[in-house]
Amino acid sequence: MAASIDREKVRDSFHRQAGYYDDFAVVQRRVVEKLIGRLRDEEPEPRRVLDIGTGTGALLARLRDRHPAALAVGADLALGMCRAASLRVAAQPAQLVNADAERLPFAAGSFDLAVSSSTFQWLGSLDRCFSEVKRVLAPGGVFRFALFGEKTLFELRDSYQAALSGAPDRSHGFFSRDEVLSALRRCGFAGAEATSEIEVERHPDVPALLRSLKRIGAGSAASPTAKGLSERRVMLEMMELYRKRYGNVGSIPASYEVIYGFGSKGSSTAAA
Repeated sequence: MAASIDREKVRDSFHRQAGYYDDFAVVQRRVVEKLIGRLRDEEPEPRRVLDIGTGTGALLARLRDRHPAALAVGADLALGMCRAASLRVAAQPAQLVNADAERLPFAAGSFDLAVSSSTFQWLGSLDRCFSEVKRVLAPGGVFRFALFGEKTLFELRDSYQAALSGAPDRSHGFFSRDEVLSALRRCGFAGAEATSEIEVERHPDVPALLRSLKRIGAGSAASPTAKGLSERRVMLEMMELYRKRYGNVGSIPASYEVIYGFGSKGSSTAAA
């Protein structure tokens, strides 16, 4: 289950790191391509598409390629990300909106397709966001997304928890596949599905991993709870445990659990 989220901290972190994101978002790029591959040809051609948490616009640009006739809108909480996305899709007709996924500034029934990649793990409640998605979808609309699940960065979290030696761990948590599926069903999506896959990055060492996380705005996933000399001791011990438990010659792994979800909004008046 995800921990309590400081939304302002998340917004500010991604705003600051927007210029570095694409250089370090290795797994995130893979996820975008896999999510695009899950859009099915048999689904109705959308006239209006929404990318929630558009980031630097990688998924939005791919949506424009796939559905060139559709009205495309990207929404992101971080203004820096909206600016980066606007540059990426400058040659393609698309609209960028600085907006919160939990309070989407669109009328009910505004979109035929809603997508999101590597965003919803930063939300405190899936129900609020999923309910908003369902509200802005037109009857018969489709919702496809990917988020990072509970096994994400397990090597880092296990090493950090061991280094804390029983002290409270307030670092970021992630939703499980079952939690994602349950939220889709509670929000009334038809045909709800949630599957998961593991993606692995490799880094030269733990400091390189931590720098990469910071550059994509996700440094809070490993935020220490201790202070001063105690914090330094915990971090040094965590890095040594990580290397011993998981490292190979010249590199360490960083695992990401990617949960792919699907739901549709029923076409009847009752489901709208």
